Parts: sequence; C-alpha cells; structure tokens
Amino acid sequence: MDKPNFDPGLTQRYEGKLRRVIRKDGEFNIRRRGTTWRDIHPFIFMINRPWHALVAILFGGLVGLDVIFALIYCAIGVGQLHGAEAPTALGRFLNAFFFSSQTLTTVGYGTMYPTTTLTNLIASFESMVGLMGFAVATGFLVARLSRPKARIGFSRAMLVAPYDGGTSLQFRIVNRGVSNLMEVQAQMLLMTVEHVDGSLQRKYTRLRLERDSVLFLAVTWTVAHPIDAESPLYGKTAEDLERWQAEFLILIKGVDDTFSQTVHARASYRYDELLWGARFAPAFRVDSNGDMELEVDRVSDVIESPLA
Repeated sequence: MDKPNFDPGLTQRYEGKLRRVIRKDGEFNIRRRGTTWRDIHPFIFMINRPWHALVAILFGGLVGLDVIFALIYCAIGVGQLHGAEAPTALGRFLNAFFFSSQTLTTVGYGTMYPTTTLTNLIASFESMVGLMGFAVATGFLVARLSRPKARIGFSRAMLVAPYDGGTSLQFRIVNRGVSNLMEVQAQMLLMTVEHVDGSLQRKYTRLRLERDSVLFLAVTWTVAHPIDAESPLYGKTAEDLERWQAEFLILIKGVDDTFSQTVHARASYRYDELLWGARFAPAFRVDSNGDMELEVDRVSDVIESPLA
C-alpha cells in the first residue's frame, strides 16, 4: 500500500468542485492553456483526431485549395483558360473551380486548359501542391490505420460484490479489438478528497488487486480488489465514499499481438457508479461444438447478489 502522500502525477491540490480526474472516454480531465502553434505537432494532431474529424479536415482542405486557386484564376481572368468562359460570374467561377479541382488532382480531362504563361505557371504550382498534399494526406491515413490501439471494453459500473467469504471491489474488461492482447496488466488507484491541515486535498492510494496481470485477454477479466482489513475501503459505506468524492482510476497496459507494441487504456469510476450487492453475469460459454463463445456486449451484465 502506498503512503498517504502518494501522487501519481495528477497533483494533490484541490480547488473548487472536482467533476472527475479521468473522463469516460479515457482522457484526463485537464484543459491545456497557454500553448502556441509551435507546441502543436501537425502530424500527431491529425492522427489523434477521430475518424470523422480527420476525414472532414482532409476533405475541407481539398475543397479549400480548390476554392483558393479558383479565385486566383478568376482574378487574372478565366479568359486565359480555354473552355472556361461563361455568360455569368457564377458560371465562370464554377468553371475555374472545376479546372482547379482537375489540376489539383492531376486528372486533366482536357476540356479546359491554360493558354498563357501565367496560367500555366499557376496550374503547374497547383499540381505540385496537389501531389504533396495527397502524399501528406496518405501519410495521415496510413498512420491512423496502422497505429495499434487498445480497444478495451470496460463494464459500465464497478461492483461491491461477494468475494471469498467477504466482499471485493470489481470491474470487468474485455478486448473489443481484433488483435490479441498479451501480458495485460491492471492498476487501480483510489482518489479521495479529504481535509488536511484545514484545507481540502486530493489523496491517492494504490489498491492491491487479487491478480494484477494475465498472460492473455482472450475472454473477460474481472479485476478485483479484496476489501479486507488492509483495504482503505474496509468498513466504509456508500455515504463515506460520497463524502470523500471517491474516484477509482484504472490503468490497463498490454502488448498488441499483431504489432508487438505496448498499448494503454484508462478509465475511472466515481462513487455514484458503484453497484452494491451485485455480481457479474457470465459473458462466455462453450457451444455445442466445444468452442468457447464470448459475448462481448455482455461485459456489463450483472446479477443481483446479496452481500455476505
């Protein structure tokens, strides 16, 4: 058990109302301020975007470049583009936009083409921008696709469940990804808010686990902390945990079998996300052919069970 002043790197200071240390999406509940554009790595920023945001940024960038070069062609006069003339301003802009799109993607249908040295220079530059842009976009997509990530499914609630003649604190995880996870390790920290020297302070305690690692996460794994005489939760009630503003911080680490790289996952459960007097329902079984069948979507299923 760690000393009372143990700080995992999340600071012991407490000011005002604390919602939670780790959000439900696994990210730390911390807002970074004071950074500049020099602190942002474009490649890391892009591959960390969700898929829908990444696609939207790339598509928006492509359309934005098309519009910029279309405005340039309109500014110098679309008369310098063969086949781009139109009776209205909107028609001329659309023709310049379509020519810009064909040049940027190096399609070049041939119905519209530059006729002067200036437009040829602009079109050549746009083609080079398009080639480099698509190369960079391909790098983003390949990095996003090939980056290993722990797709750990956590149970919605943490249980105070019967355990070996007593009780234990339990949560359950399952591997939701296609790759196998090997040498999986778990850590559980208890964060509480307590009065220290007349002021409120966050305190962290590492909770001892019944088993802190498994070689293979092939089915579900119920991670349990025995609530015995050595546990800081021994004799505590739901009201005690609420008064403490207790939050249980979960850290999972394993090795992705496909890429042989270490992956991480984080989660947390607050005092109001605990179920007292329940146990997890089985989420796997052996079918009629003798094969193990895992029901991933049942990782959170529980059965009411009176506490001992």
